[in-house]
Amino acid sequence: MSQKVRVRFAPSPTGPLHIGGVRTALFNYLFAKKHGGDFVLRIEDTDQNRFVEGAEEYIIKSLDWCGMPFDEGPGKNEKFGPYRQSERKHLYRQYADDLIASGNAYYAFDTAEQLDAERKANEAEGKTFIYNWHNREKGHLINSLVLTPEETQAKIEAGDDYVIRFKSPQDENLILKDIIRGTIKIDTNILDDKVLFKSDGMPTYHLANIVDDHLMEITHVIRGEEWLPSLALHKLLYDAFGWDAPEFAHLPLILKPTGKGKLSKRDGDKLGFPVFPLEYTAPDGTVSRGYKEDGYFSEAVVNFLAFLGWNPGTEQEIFNLEQLVSDFELEKVHKAGARFDPDKTKWFNHHYMQQQLDLHLAEQFKTMQPELAEMDVNYIALAVGLIKERATFVSDFWNLSHFFFTTPTSFDEKASKKALKEGTEDVLNKVIELVNNTEDFTVENLQTKIKGWITDNEIGFGKVMMPLRLALVGALQGPDVFDIMYMIGKAETVKRIENLIKSIS
Repeated sequence: MSQKVRVRFAPSPTGPLHIGGVRTALFNYLFAKKHGGDFVLRIEDTDQNRFVEGAEEYIIKSLDWCGMPFDEGPGKNEKFGPYRQSERKHLYRQYADDLIASGNAYYAFDTAEQLDAERKANEAEGKTFIYNWHNREKGHLINSLVLTPEETQAKIEAGDDYVIRFKSPQDENLILKDIIRGTIKIDTNILDDKVLFKSDGMPTYHLANIVDDHLMEITHVIRGEEWLPSLALHKLLYDAFGWDAPEFAHLPLILKPTGKGKLSKRDGDKLGFPVFPLEYTAPDGTVSRGYKEDGYFSEAVVNFLAFLGWNPGTEQEIFNLEQLVSDFELEKVHKAGARFDPDKTKWFNHHYMQQQLDLHLAEQFKTMQPELAEMDVNYIALAVGLIKERATFVSDFWNLSHFFFTTPTSFDEKASKKALKEGTEDVLNKVIELVNNTEDFTVENLQTKIKGWITDNEIGFGKVMMPLRLALVGALQGPDVFDIMYMIGKAETVKRIENLIKSIS
């Protein structure tokens, strides 16, 4: 690309960042990095009524946790700043005035009540009211297209409320290009004259968005499908200003697990999974779950989000961030909505669990489990290495490994019926003898001695190994029996076997 790629992620600070927003940020980030470009963060906070304290900080922390720090944005490399729209208010009026001067926009003084009456009158005739070429100059509506310049100026000076509307063209066919969706044709007669600016000095999203993208030299606008209906207006605005428009790509929706409808927080609450990257506490004290706090690895979150709408065209599913940057192409993003699969997210997390260092996992595990407070983290790491293959989250570790740290105080009833037979006590006493006679207490020596005795005496392995496992664990579960014996040591092994013998005597 001849021009340096510049993309922007432009969330509104109205609350926590939904994973749909994280996916949008991810695709922008991947595209920018693939092409050696800039990933810009812009905070679109023109709607001060919906502004939530702390939301901007939450957005930045979420991007950082996902490994996608912005290159340019609030407080960082501000060469096109400021990057909060509320701090750019002084810019937008000038561009609204330019559109009026060029005949591409006009003042409208209609009150909400007048517009509502017009809407109801149309409905009574079975029509849909659209403020555009069809009615803007017929005299029913009050705007600078029907008022004289003097009447318009008098209303403004009198303090009448007004908006500045874009004057959509009549009888034109727009040919729009979208990297994902191809060519889109729009009849301008169906477009309404969108409000661009209000008399309170604040622009609407449409004007601020176009002006900021132009001034920040954005080359590609990668955003959600919900903005597709605005594409025609945005292209017309670029044309009205005489500016080159960026290239557009509209990402598919993330759908509910059922595949019907857009994924919402309610779906997560109902089915037991988070829809936010980090835990979020609302101003009213309500706490929403986050992927980080639920035990997901950021690499897993990024990997599964990448596959919500994009596919490399191969069978490969595991991609680290570097591989995603290398393989990502907007042309391989699907048009259709992407169904969110909670089980698949867990599958990704399980995979990334296996890639983590045992010591790193042990450190997390130790902070979560009070029983491990005084335990050597290196011992915990050895236990983690034996059980993490069966875990999806660190929070699963205790149920899978508690017997490495505490002596069983009871024995599973169902397992006992299966493992304890006539002669079991004699078998266990012999195992105690073998254990006590094992000088070099290693996994290999224990295996050789006990399995050798079983084979030599032609005893069924289940008659020995099941009660032995029950004694060590309290149930018929866990990793290799000889690994457990080695980990807990000779004295503890003997003690646990004696405990089981006492319970059946």
